[in-house]
Amino acid sequence: MLDDGGCRPVAARALACLVAASVEQAIFVINASKHQLLDYFGDGRRFGCRLSYVVQDRDEAGSTQDLAHALDAAYHLVRERTVVFAMADTVIEPPDAFRTAVDRLQDGDAAALLMFPTDRPRQFGMVEHDEQLAVRIYEKSDCPPPHLTHMWGGMAWRPAFTEFLHERVASGGSDFAQILNEAIDAGLPLRIAPVAAGQYHDLGTVEGLAAFGSRRI
Repeated sequence: MLDDGGCRPVAARALACLVAASVEQAIFVINASKHQLLDYFGDGRRFGCRLSYVVQDRDEAGSTQDLAHALDAAYHLVRERTVVFAMADTVIEPPDAFRTAVDRLQDGDAAALLMFPTDRPRQFGMVEHDEQLAVRIYEKSDCPPPHLTHMWGGMAWRPAFTEFLHERVASGGSDFAQILNEAIDAGLPLRIAPVAAGQYHDLGTVEGLAAFGSRRI
């Protein structure tokens, strides 16, 4: 994507959002073919943070594993820490949006869901919520209720959720939306963190690219 007359990967925008939320150490979970990403980002110093890389194995069929397994692959590096999670193929506005999720975390919360308005509920994970907490997450294929207006596009979470995710993946869980709902059912509070005037662009799909158009990032 163009940037001041040059080029940079979309992941650089996601990393900048994390740095804007005062993240000092970031982790890329990658597969073995992503050597160009290592060449570009290096140790992270020129981006204002320290970078580590976790290589995620493919499954028995040779496919990249699901989101839950990708997040759990970094368990040995993130346990006992507060985690801020961004998807590398997305563009989030404003650039400091993740600060909203970090600031919303309260004592006793397991996580905070960064939320954005959308008129395309079938393409995102929609959030049903009360005034403070998420009540249920509807994944793209779940036919979310028509009254829902906000999707989740990032998270900040505490060690309690890291451990819950690790235990669910170890016991065979793979659907991340289902794991979020199981966390809610288990009494782990997932606080909502709507971003005022925020925008979320998924550039990992044809529809997302079309919606984003030719804007310069």
